[in-house]
Amino acid sequence: MNKRILLALALGASTTVASAHTGHDTSTLMQGLVHPFGADHLLAMVAVGLWSASVLKGAQRAWGPVAFLLGMTAGALAGIGGLAWAGTELGIALSVLMFGLMLLAGSKLSARWGLAFVAAAASLHGLAHGAEMPVGASVLAYAAGFLASTAALHVAGLGLGQALRQARAGVWRLLALSLSGAGVLLVSRL
Repeated sequence: MNKRILLALALGASTTVASAHTGHDTSTLMQGLVHPFGADHLLAMVAVGLWSASVLKGAQRAWGPVAFLLGMTAGALAGIGGLAWAGTELGIALSVLMFGLMLLAGSKLSARWGLAFVAAAASLHGLAHGAEMPVGASVLAYAAGFLASTAALHVAGLGLGQALRQARAGVWRLLALSLSGAGVLLVSRL
């Protein structure tokens, strides 16, 4: 089973690296559902689930995804309200690197700090979503779509993390280093 998981991760990492925030249409539920499958968003969402499964206990594992969804919503509202930051794309790319490092740190990083980092990174993802919304677009439809897909990717990360809970430490290190490397690659492509 571990070979299949590693193969799936390798295939996912080999996809074309692209920013998820490229000025695409952001006005329908379907566009919101599809949006999170850009490399930066996809990797970050799965990483939040993985980190939550590896560090948090029991029902607390939901806290990582919840912190992300709340932070992303707050950031999106700020972006819709006109807040803009020139470093948003860099911050989003760096969040993938950060999530890899958080996974590498494991329980050495307190859950509180980890959740704070998750929420901060999420606010950047949300800020990008909100800032790209055109005037008059259906904010609710698009937001419902990207929140639903984001939650689904978190669940996928939680499931993968749960499946790997008994894996050797080397598997977790490889996963963490792969995420960190993908973050570096995303940063280099900006």
